[in-house]
Amino acid sequence: MKINNIRAAIGMLLLVTFLSMPFIKPIHQYLSIPNQITLFQDTNEALSVPALGNNVDTALAQQNNVLEAMNFSQFKTVSSGESSIVYELAGLPIKKVNVDVLSEYKVVPGGQSIGVNLQTLGVLVVGHHKVNVDDGQKSPGEEADIQVGDIILRVNNKEIEKMEQITKLVNEAGRNDKPLDVTIKRGEKTLKKELIPTHDEKEDKYQIGLYIRDSAAGIGTMTFYDPKTKKYGALGHVISDMDTRKPIQIHDGTIVKSNITSIQKGNNGTPGEKQATLENDDVPLGTITKNSPFGVFGSLDKDLESTKWNEPMPIALSSQVKEGPAQILTVVEDQKVEAFDVEIVNSVVQKNPATKGMIVKIIDDKLLDKTGGIVQGMSGSPIIQEGKLIGAVTHVFVNDPTSGYGIHIEWMLNEAGIDIYEEKEEKQAS
Repeated sequence: MKINNIRAAIGMLLLVTFLSMPFIKPIHQYLSIPNQITLFQDTNEALSVPALGNNVDTALAQQNNVLEAMNFSQFKTVSSGESSIVYELAGLPIKKVNVDVLSEYKVVPGGQSIGVNLQTLGVLVVGHHKVNVDDGQKSPGEEADIQVGDIILRVNNKEIEKMEQITKLVNEAGRNDKPLDVTIKRGEKTLKKELIPTHDEKEDKYQIGLYIRDSAAGIGTMTFYDPKTKKYGALGHVISDMDTRKPIQIHDGTIVKSNITSIQKGNNGTPGEKQATLENDDVPLGTITKNSPFGVFGSLDKDLESTKWNEPMPIALSSQVKEGPAQILTVVEDQKVEAFDVEIVNSVVQKNPATKGMIVKIIDDKLLDKTGGIVQGMSGSPIIQEGKLIGAVTHVFVNDPTSGYGIHIEWMLNEAGIDIYEEKEEKQAS
């Protein structure tokens, strides 16, 4: 009995010790040391690593002119490449940190207001409606199990790009008393449906009982432009259909200049909105090739409106973003890009692509007076901190329009197909 009690006491002691280990300061500090650090070369900013006390020293494991020790917890980047920092206790290694120093990557920050014109993949079903028949009303589309959010890709094996194509095929099938063979995309699945056009007695025409749409338009803000690749990124979030609330799958699209005419201020519970006119010139600013959770992306065909920030600016990784002062670039009148003060309330170090990496608060009195905070159309406004492009504004908090989410710039660059590790990969290949 005594032996069992002793074992239970020892087990409880070990459990308490194990659970409390993360809260013991030296162990907590040790656990806070990352295994890998990736950063851009910057001679003006030191790399700081956690210190473990007077008895623990740090040393450069590889003297390859990538890092230079300033003291036991700070190092200066000398060139791009790979290096390691080793924590030593009594001359014995206890922790190794791999350091990857990338060459500085620069893009031109945006801030310009842009109009977005999207051509959907196929035509999008956005609703059902009833057709008047002899014995009442019905929706042929609903009876054929064609749902809101479905994308009509083909009808009778003909590729569908415009709503007008549907109208012609419906009339032909109705007059010939034949069903339509419809191929739809629902999520990741491709399905076939048989749809029978029905003659509407009141309208005197054949109908299928579906509301459909083949395009969408809106406004947003340019985030960046890469002068080397001509690629750009904007908005920082996906464009969804206003009726289905589902992301729009695009066939193609264009961006055009946008002129801000007025702003509806945001209040608690009601987000504000920029009002604008789109300048549909003969030649758009660029094409849209991707609509993703990280924004819209494509290539520029024309130069953007000139701003004070036309020169390429270095970017920062999520690990380099700091809580504190920053600025956003956006338009609140006509086409004039201005800088406004914000505060980075929180920033998450993200190792994999993810949205909502930052919480941003508007603190600029001029912007607050004009907009009430973050408004629709401001999505994509670039965020600049200490001379570096760190991300973009994406969403507003409905209950606090002065604050919202931001996305880290590295994920937008990644989604645009821009490889910030390209130089490193070229060195390794050679």
